[in-house]
Amino acid sequence: MQKYSGIQKFLHDFVLSKKFINKSLFELEKIIYFQNKDVKNLSHIFITGLPRSGTTSLLNFIYSSNQYASLTYKNMPFILSPHFSKLFSKRNIPKKERLHADGITFDINSPEALDEIFFNNDEEFIKNELINYIQLILLSENKDKYLSKNNLNYKRIDLIQSKLPNSIFLISIREPLQHANSLLNQHLYFSQLQKKDDFIRRYMNYLRHNEFGLNHKSWNKPIHFNDLNNINYWLEQWNLFYEFIYEKFQSYKNCYFVIYEELVNQNYVEKILKKTNLEKDKKIDLQFFRNSNKKELNIEYDKNIFDKSQLLYQNFFKSN
Repeated sequence: MQKYSGIQKFLHDFVLSKKFINKSLFELEKIIYFQNKDVKNLSHIFITGLPRSGTTSLLNFIYSSNQYASLTYKNMPFILSPHFSKLFSKRNIPKKERLHADGITFDINSPEALDEIFFNNDEEFIKNELINYIQLILLSENKDKYLSKNNLNYKRIDLIQSKLPNSIFLISIREPLQHANSLLNQHLYFSQLQKKDDFIRRYMNYLRHNEFGLNHKSWNKPIHFNDLNNINYWLEQWNLFYEFIYEKFQSYKNCYFVIYEELVNQNYVEKILKKTNLEKDKKIDLQFFRNSNKKELNIEYDKNIFDKSQLLYQNFFKSN
């Protein structure tokens, strides 16, 4: 997004900022391309969790199986009309590191968390059109099953499974202090980027990527810590977020907790393959999870919220 031309920025601003345009193109796409495909009872995968918890690595790993359709950068900015997006010629950009500066690379065909454009509509529209929307994506990619990575998917697990009862939900969990530190660093980093280039801020707003940066939105109302530039704010947010996740979803048979630090373990990844009904390749490429190892941290933090978070983290291990 940093190297978008003026025309590209205008097009993204124009299309993504107006729901009417997106919905109109969606309705037109249904008229032209829709075919009634039986997708309701298939095992689609929805990945969620706090950002910086390995959700993108999981997405890329599962997508590499070539068994799932997902939205990719080539669908931008026409997210609600996956067929129409193909009609616009796009320069085939070489793989490069994403803006997060975390070693994860992408190109025009890489999957990404883009379906929030669809979910950022009223609930009635989502309920009525979710299956139709997924069908259009599947038809555009000639696949049977859908793969979504969306850090906000946790808000709508009940809604999704009411429409797609055999869907699988992968919820990623990362060691709290490491995770909080990563969130803090990304917040500071994106705040600086957005101050230099306001299009980055607008772009992230369109996709509802308010996890960090100038328009950050807390997942839960802060209790003791309000300073976004302090590790304890992010540690408390981790605790509040995953307390809800644990209490709400530990009994759901189709929800699986994925421990970020365990993704370097081949046996552990094989268990994920089994849970998701993925066909096992001859060799599992753990390079997707090369950043999952813990780093040495020398930072000050509130002991009470740290201890509380560590206890919760261990509960996820026990239930895994």
